[in-house]
Amino acid sequence: MTKTGHSATYEEVQKLHPLYFNIVRRRLWWFAISLLIIIPGIISLFLQGLNLGIDYTGGTMLDITFNKAVTQSAISDTMKSVGLEGPVQLSNGDTAALIRTEALEEEKRSELLNALETKVGAFDKASLKEDKVGPAMGQELTRNAIYALIVAMGMMILYITIRFQFVYAISAILALLHDVFVVVGIFSLFRWEIDATFVAAILTIVGYSINDTVIIFDRIRENEPKMRRGDSYEDMVDKSVWQTMRRSVNTVITVLISLFAVFILGGESTRMFSLAMLIGVFCGAYSSIFIASQILVEIKRHMKKKPRSGGKVAQATTK
Repeated sequence: MTKTGHSATYEEVQKLHPLYFNIVRRRLWWFAISLLIIIPGIISLFLQGLNLGIDYTGGTMLDITFNKAVTQSAISDTMKSVGLEGPVQLSNGDTAALIRTEALEEEKRSELLNALETKVGAFDKASLKEDKVGPAMGQELTRNAIYALIVAMGMMILYITIRFQFVYAISAILALLHDVFVVVGIFSLFRWEIDATFVAAILTIVGYSINDTVIIFDRIRENEPKMRRGDSYEDMVDKSVWQTMRRSVNTVITVLISLFAVFILGGESTRMFSLAMLIGVFCGAYSSIFIASQILVEIKRHMKKKPRSGGKVAQATTK
């Protein structure tokens, strides 16, 4: 077996990584860093909540067909010129625009349409469609997303418990909740607008994060039976984390590059989605390496302490 194989010793794994440092023994640092981000986010959620978009508060949706191709930036700038904001989606060769904004009175609606015709281009008034979007749609979406998240986490607990152990499942779910709280908290702190795509981003982040965590757990499970008498469980977990480090880092860098390109070039309609994904994917990689396995170590450490104290009590009773 080569040095990069599963049977490599802890010392060999350390030598393979020029930037090696003991991750597990510094786990309190990683917990502290996470709490420094999560606690302000939770406080912000209680004090000011989330900046909800029209998907959740209700508004007006305009479906406009222009006579020529237009750009998202031109429409967004025009909306800002009349004091409005909202996502814009283009289709049909950039001639059809779906504009969502706050609920418009007749005067404001006319002002917006006149500005669009003057600054963006002429459009077909006969095919203009207007719909009022109620907050119930966003509430139903959020409710269904929460149900989906609960069901997904329940299935993850079942799967990880069967494949590994229940303590692995609890560690993985706590790491997932860590990622969700970080993303939601940051959006609350900076008052970034939450729209329907944000829910999709959260569910995608959960899927990405659990995948990376399971890879590390799989290596821990493979290395645990090979521990010799006197070996430290902490060192074994640290070895397992470093054995999967290159894969984790290479994967997250590839995904982040793609998401950054979407964030820069994707336009307004995908900006909040890609921003949530950027934060979530980075946080998911961080939690897989620095949080999930460290929670596992803490749970195992406390589980080992309980039988010892119980044994002492039993001995004392016998005497």
